[in-house]
Amino acid sequence: MSTTTSRANATEDDGTPASRPTPKPVAVERRTRSTGWLFVLPFALAFGLFMVWPIVQGLWMSFTDESLTLNGTDFVGFDNYAEAFGDPDVWSSLGNTVFFTVITVVPLVVVALGMALLVHSGLAGQWVWRLAYFAPYLLPVTVVTLIWQWLYQPDLGMANQLLDTLGMEPIGWLSDEKFAMWSIAALTVWWTVGFNFLLYLAALQSIPDQLYEAAALDGAGAWRRLFSVTLPQLSRTTALVGMLQVLASLKVFDQIFILTKGGPNNSTRPILEYIYDVGFTGYRLGYASAISYLFFALIIIISIAQLRFFPRQEG
Repeated sequence: MSTTTSRANATEDDGTPASRPTPKPVAVERRTRSTGWLFVLPFALAFGLFMVWPIVQGLWMSFTDESLTLNGTDFVGFDNYAEAFGDPDVWSSLGNTVFFTVITVVPLVVVALGMALLVHSGLAGQWVWRLAYFAPYLLPVTVVTLIWQWLYQPDLGMANQLLDTLGMEPIGWLSDEKFAMWSIAALTVWWTVGFNFLLYLAALQSIPDQLYEAAALDGAGAWRRLFSVTLPQLSRTTALVGMLQVLASLKVFDQIFILTKGGPNNSTRPILEYIYDVGFTGYRLGYASAISYLFFALIIIISIAQLRFFPRQEG
């Protein structure tokens, strides 16, 4: 036995290729696969129960006249979708959503980048700046809206007190149609910019120092290094942040519903709030499902368009 083992070892030491290990028996492979499926099964059940089944059920509901006040349900085909395309409230709420997205995405990208550049430049008290920039993102939406509701109070709010100090007339920040959406956008930027700040800060810390050293040897100043080294290296991060913010802004609901409930005169009502009103105030679940799936299709189209933009950023 020992002689055979020593011969095998000698053969391997001489450079002769060792024999290949015997493949696993079929029974062992099946047992391994079954064990893997056992680990996946809890998540698969939860995913199917709370994701796949609601999606399928909601899609079926969009083709019916399902209502909270009717006992029976009839199949109506594409009538709900046809009604949604001709509903002016759908288009007005969708326009509010798009407008909110436009006025929040750009500040959420630019302000986050500026904050990250300031911290990365070596300001004193790094942990204080990082905490101050990121802390609002940790607050729940109810706390954030309560804080800003106090700031926007017509008589005692800090915003109008500041205007009064400057000799200007007070503004109905949440009651005036011209300012309501902008006020909510300012709240949203203050609340969520900290997450983008962290993404930019991590990207800045991953830029090789050799690039800045080479640029300095070529005589590039601070602004030249910013536009020729830093911003090009952050192009993919900017594309990622922009994509995430577009999707998040399109799904706005909480802060608007708590602050204005879509007012004044539905000037701030987003599409998700209109879906909520149709389904749970108007009791038309089938029609609300149809609107939600049209909006879901819009988000999918925007996501695909943005994902196709990534290869260009990488190149």
